[in-house]
Amino acid sequence: MPPPPPVAKPGRVQVYHALVDYIPKQEDELQIQEGDVLYVKEATDTARDTEKAYYEVIRGDQRGKVPKDFVDSSTNVLKIDFPLHEAARRGNLEFLEECLQNNVSVNCLDKSGSTALYWASHGGHLQAVQLLLSVAKICVSSQNKMGDTPLHAACYKGRLDCAAALVEAGADLYAKNKDLKKAVDLASTPEIAAFLRLAMSKVVEPTEDEEAYDDGDESSDNENAE
Repeated sequence: MPPPPPVAKPGRVQVYHALVDYIPKQEDELQIQEGDVLYVKEATDTARDTEKAYYEVIRGDQRGKVPKDFVDSSTNVLKIDFPLHEAARRGNLEFLEECLQNNVSVNCLDKSGSTALYWASHGGHLQAVQLLLSVAKICVSSQNKMGDTPLHAACYKGRLDCAAALVEAGADLYAKNKDLKKAVDLASTPEIAAFLRLAMSKVVEPTEDEEAYDDGDESSDNENAE
């Protein structure tokens, strides 16, 4: 079964475009210019009251605090929904790397239940796939609401190089989507089908009990992926 979406946690990083300038009123506040991309860390539950009045914000190579009232106003900033997914979908390596460097969750799920790795694989953006796979806590075989994994996407779209990278990283060759299809069943080219069959011949198919155990572990990984 596809894992449930991760639980939202305090301290996660949100990404915004600045719509207006912000002039610091205190020495430790961060100056913001219209058009800046802002990485905003939400306050934790244990933060002091004085800290809860501010967000910790990163702009380029600068870091400082910005009043919550400024960031929480839609006239001042525009939230970028699922920035990592958009970067992966477009193969925008610069923005993808910047998001990862600023601790945007690599395993965050979008509205379809898909990870950024899914969209990078779907689009055939090999360098984006490789960059995401280099992140220590990446969930290689996260399933979306249709039960598809990044490997399903790569095979369906005919992305042999991406499929090979996923398999090398330990992708689940036997994961089934809601139609009970494995990635090999969706292979759109003979080359991908042959590659996967060879890879599957080297891995024992898990039993139903083992699959249920793995599903439980993967759900736990996603919930703690912030």
